[in-house]
Amino acid sequence: MKKLNRKNVGLENKLPIKIVQFGEGNFLRAFIGYAFQELNKAVNFNAGIAVVQPIDRGLVNMLNDQDGLYTLFMKGVKKGQEIQDIELISNIVKGVDPYANFNDYLSLAKEESLEFVISNTTEAGIAYVGTDTLDMQPPSSFPAKLTVLLHERFKHFNGDASKGLTIIPCELINHNSETLKEIILKYISDWNLSDDFKTWLLESNSFHSTLVDRIVPGYPKDEIEAYNAQLDYEDNLIVAAEAFLLWVIEGGDDLKAKLPFNKTKLDVKIVDNMQPYRTRKVRILNGAHTAMVPFSILYGNTTVKQSVDDPFTGPFISHAVFNEIIDTLEMDRDELNSFADEVFDRFRNPFIIHNLSSIALNTVSKFTVRVLPSLLEYVNIHKKLPINLTFAFASLIRFYKGTWNGQNLPVNDSEDVVSFFNDIWKLKDYKDISKAVLEKTDFWGKDLTKITELQSAIALALEEIDANGIEAGFTNFSNNIKNTKIDIAW
Repeated sequence: MKKLNRKNVGLENKLPIKIVQFGEGNFLRAFIGYAFQELNKAVNFNAGIAVVQPIDRGLVNMLNDQDGLYTLFMKGVKKGQEIQDIELISNIVKGVDPYANFNDYLSLAKEESLEFVISNTTEAGIAYVGTDTLDMQPPSSFPAKLTVLLHERFKHFNGDASKGLTIIPCELINHNSETLKEIILKYISDWNLSDDFKTWLLESNSFHSTLVDRIVPGYPKDEIEAYNAQLDYEDNLIVAAEAFLLWVIEGGDDLKAKLPFNKTKLDVKIVDNMQPYRTRKVRILNGAHTAMVPFSILYGNTTVKQSVDDPFTGPFISHAVFNEIIDTLEMDRDELNSFADEVFDRFRNPFIIHNLSSIALNTVSKFTVRVLPSLLEYVNIHKKLPINLTFAFASLIRFYKGTWNGQNLPVNDSEDVVSFFNDIWKLKDYKDISKAVLEKTDFWGKDLTKITELQSAIALALEEIDANGIEAGFTNFSNNIKNTKIDIAW
């Protein structure tokens, strides 16, 4: 079988470098590489990507061995139909390892055609490292590396305002661009860089926060023979991803003109404020994930797909999303329902095995961020408890007991959280257990016993789970608390 390179597949013409991309991992190659290839095809965007390896060890050498080429397999479910697509991604022009060749890295700053910087250096990547200096080759942190690159560009083009860049970080932290810009400004101060450079940075460059959403399992090592059988070349950088893709970028008309994704088939939204989309994703997709884990494991499921396909747990999750979570969000109801439908398609994706145990990590803190706000807002609006989310809360508390029917449960949390639940489960009375958990402000940010009836509802659910199991316990629980009116005392 022939080696994958540009000569062997007839793609020897390279695009001009319009994008510097920090990160060569699976996610960016399945997300950014694909998105800009679609933009190139739709409007002749003519954008080549130079990939920078952000840490000392990475895949740049492998990428360069294949002339920047790799195959993307996209699989999923859309409106109940299984879909599969294969795309040879060809817009990476070069890979740069600044640790091996720092001058090669600096040369990117001098590219006439360069317009964009895009990154995904993991959530820990946008961080200030006080020991980084301007003369390091390279500095350790991504923001310091970017500061060096921007400073080199400023010097090379003599502060030309037209040579500023559009900077779009994709790390999964809220307000990612604002955080990145603050750290760059900190380095400018630390390194005593000129006021002219600071002014150029602030006035000639733009920073845009983002939300990215695509499940990328990555290199399919367990099924690699089946993937290779579909190709007529040897590819060492195959990447597998779900079909779904969402990219929300904060920006105005200027950015829409620079990035005409509206002329592609992709769901790329350029909006004034991305926070409603972030809230939508966190509450619906992440919230459903977190809410389902404890009760679905206790019921006997092992995967997300099993959970949404099961005749009991599936409707339970669906009701929690469509009748409780969505009810608390302020976006257009049809748009929320459409997004939730896509989420359930993703949950049912037969090509992605998503084990419940793998998303059980730190469930308490996740519940506080992803699920509890929906529960509290539902109470505020309706003056009654959301039955499914309340039962999911009780299932979390029961899950943290650590055993079920004589088997150990995949509880995976910090030592203090696990120790707390070990202690409270020594209590004999379900009301005492419920009270001890709900008043734990360290977990929830507030004393949840102030919600009248929540303490007794959680106690009832715990008693029903232990006495009758998840399915019968939920039926009895819901019949007992339905239409119970409550108040919040804080």
